[in-house]
Amino acid sequence: MERLQDEIDRNWRQWVMIVWLAVTGWYLYDRWGQIRWWSLGDTDDNIRLMQVRAWLDGQGWYDLRQYRLNPPGGFDIHWSRIVDLPIAGLILFFRLFTTPAWAERIACGLAPLLPLSVVMLALSATLRRLVSPFAWPVGLGLLLCANATMLMYMPMRIDHHGWQLAMLAVTVAGLCDPHARRGGALVGLASAVSLAIGLEMLPYAAMAGAILTLRWVWDRAEAPRLAVYALTLGGGSAAGFAAFASNANYAMRCDALTPVWLSVTVVAGALLFVMARVNPASRAARLGLAVVAGGIIAGGFASLFPQCLTRPEQVSPELQRNWLNNVREAKPIYKHPLRVALPMAIMPFFGMIGAIAAAIRYRTMGWTAIALFTGFACAMLLWQVRAAPAGQMLAVPGIAALLWMALPWINRLRSPLLRVPVMVAAVLLPTGIVAGLILKKLPAAQANAYAQRVNRATGQCVRTSVLTRVNAYPKATVFTFVDLGPRLIVTTHHNAIAGPYHRNGDAILDVQHAFQGNEVRARAIMKRHGATLLLICPDMAESTNYRARAPGGFYDRMAHGWVPDWLTPLPLPKGSPLRLYRVS
Repeated sequence: MERLQDEIDRNWRQWVMIVWLAVTGWYLYDRWGQIRWWSLGDTDDNIRLMQVRAWLDGQGWYDLRQYRLNPPGGFDIHWSRIVDLPIAGLILFFRLFTTPAWAERIACGLAPLLPLSVVMLALSATLRRLVSPFAWPVGLGLLLCANATMLMYMPMRIDHHGWQLAMLAVTVAGLCDPHARRGGALVGLASAVSLAIGLEMLPYAAMAGAILTLRWVWDRAEAPRLAVYALTLGGGSAAGFAAFASNANYAMRCDALTPVWLSVTVVAGALLFVMARVNPASRAARLGLAVVAGGIIAGGFASLFPQCLTRPEQVSPELQRNWLNNVREAKPIYKHPLRVALPMAIMPFFGMIGAIAAAIRYRTMGWTAIALFTGFACAMLLWQVRAAPAGQMLAVPGIAALLWMALPWINRLRSPLLRVPVMVAAVLLPTGIVAGLILKKLPAAQANAYAQRVNRATGQCVRTSVLTRVNAYPKATVFTFVDLGPRLIVTTHHNAIAGPYHRNGDAILDVQHAFQGNEVRARAIMKRHGATLLLICPDMAESTNYRARAPGGFYDRMAHGWVPDWLTPLPLPKGSPLRLYRVS
C-alpha cells in the first residue's frame, strides 16, 4: 500500500496522462460512428470546421467572415483563430497518411479531447493541494461523472467551450496555488486566453479577479500574487488581441475581445498592479483602494461604452424576442423541466456545500477562494443553464473534499455489506447520476408522439448521408432554415443564407419573415438573397416555430402540401426527409 501511495504521489502527472489516454481511446472507439459519418451535431461545430477549412484554403488569418453564408458578402464570426490552430494542425498531420476527408474526420474526433488533458491535470493539481496528495484519482472519477462537462469533450465537439473550460480549470488551480507569483500568473494568463477565445467565461474571469483582490485586502502578503496576476491579465489580453482579434473585432463591439473589453482588462491590470505595489499596511486602506479601483473601472465602462450595458449581442428587439430569448441554453435553470434541471444542478450544489464545509474546517485561503468560486457557479445557473458544464467541473474539488471527510466515518463501519453500499451511494448521489436515471424513467419524462416525431426529423435532416444527396444539383445558394444552414455548407458544395449567430441578425430575420409571411414576401426575400433553391425539412424543430407563429403563412401552407407555381419540386432519393425546390 505504501508503495502504491508513493507512486500515486510522486508520478501523478504521468498517471493522469495515462488516464487521459485511456479515456481518449474509449471515446474514439465509442463515438467512431459519429466520426465516420462526420456527425458534427451542433451548428457551432459546423461553423468551426468551415472556419478552419477557409483558413487552410487561403483565407486571411484576421479575416473571419463566413462567405458561404449570406453570399456574396458573408458575415463576421465573432470568434478567434485560437481554437482553429489544433484542429488545423491535426488535419495537416493526418493528411500525410490519409485522404483530406478522413483527415478532417479524425482531427474533429481527436481535437475536443486535447483540452480534456489540461482539465485533468489542473483539477488533479487542485485536489493535491487542497484535499490530499492521493485524492486526484477521486477527482478524475467525479469529472467523468459530470455529464454536462464531459459532453464538451466528446469527439466531434470541436467548438471552443472545451478550451474555455480548460482555462477555467487552470484558473481554479491558480487560485489555490501556494506559490503566489505562479498562482497569479496562471489565473491571469488563463483569463486572458479564455477572453481571447470568446466572452462566455467573462463572469468567471471577473470573479477570479475579485477573489484575488479580496485575498490581498485581507492579507497584504498576497501582493505578489495580485501584481503578477495584474501584469499577465493586461499583457496577456493585449497580446491575445494583437495576435488573434479579427479585422471585424477592431470595432467597438461588445460581444468579443474588442477595444471595449481590451481597455477594461488593461486598465484593470494597471490599477491592480499599482495597488499591489503601493500595498498599504492598513486593511481598511487596501479595501478603500479596491473600492476606488472598482469604481473607476465600472464608471469608466458605463460612461465610455453605454451600448454594452445591455446584452452584448446588441441585436434588434425583434430578433431578441423571436430568436435570442428562445435559445434553450440561454434560459435560467428554473425554466427547464425538472428532468433536465435537477441532474444539472446536483453536482454544483454538492460542490458548493463541500467547498464551504472544507473552507470552514481547514480555514485556508485556497478553500475560501474555491468556496466563493463554486458558489458563484451555482448562482450562474440561475442566469443561464449554459453555465452547467462549468458548474459541474468546478464542483469536483468540493465533492472530493466531502468524500474525503466522510471516508474515516465510512471505514469505521464494521460490515462490508454496509460499507460498500454507503461508499457507492456517497459517490453516486452527489454526481446526480441516480437522480437522472430515476427522472428518465418517470412517465412525465417520456416524450409524446409529437415530440418524438420532431426529434426524429431534426436528427434525420442533418445526417451526412441525407444532405450530401443535394450535391447532385449544381452549386447554388439555398434558402433553408437558420439551424440547417451551417450543416448544409459543411456537407455540400451549396451556399446558405443564415446561421444562428447574432452578427447574422438581418439574414435570420429574413428567413423568419419569409417562412412566416405570405408567398409574395417569401419570393421577394429569396430573390433578394439570390437563392435559386429552397430546402425544407418538415417537422424539423425550427419549422415548428414557423407553423405555430404564423398559421396559414408560407411555410405552414407548404407543410400541408401546397406548392406555389414559382417553385419546381426536384427529386431526391426515396425516403429522404428533405424537400427540395427550384426557385424560378
